[in-house]
Amino acid sequence: MNDLFHIPGGDLNITLSGDVRLVSHRERINQRILRRLITNPGDNIFDPEYGAGLGQKVGETFRPGEWKALITGQVLLEHSVAEHPPPVIKLTQTQDSVSVSISYTDVTTGTSETLSFDVTR
Repeated sequence: MNDLFHIPGGDLNITLSGDVRLVSHRERINQRILRRLITNPGDNIFDPEYGAGLGQKVGETFRPGEWKALITGQVLLEHSVAEHPPPVIKLTQTQDSVSVSISYTDVTTGTSETLSFDVTR
């Protein structure tokens, strides 16, 4: 299955032929996870409970256990992410950001995948 290629916070991408770029497989799952994690709860009018709201946490006291629980719960809501083995979340705090690394298993292929990004303060 394909989705539109869209990195949250960016524009849709166009191919050289002028078509809207599509995304599938691993990149599709990563984009869906990232979108879910940065969307604020209540911002999706079709599903008010959708989203982790990591962006809202910028400026708050960093609580690693809370972040891990929130991220793990949200990642497991994606149908393409296997529950067993559970995703592994690694958080690294720097002076002005939190680096997030998520290792998960693709339920369709059984392969281990990784998504990494920073939440900047």
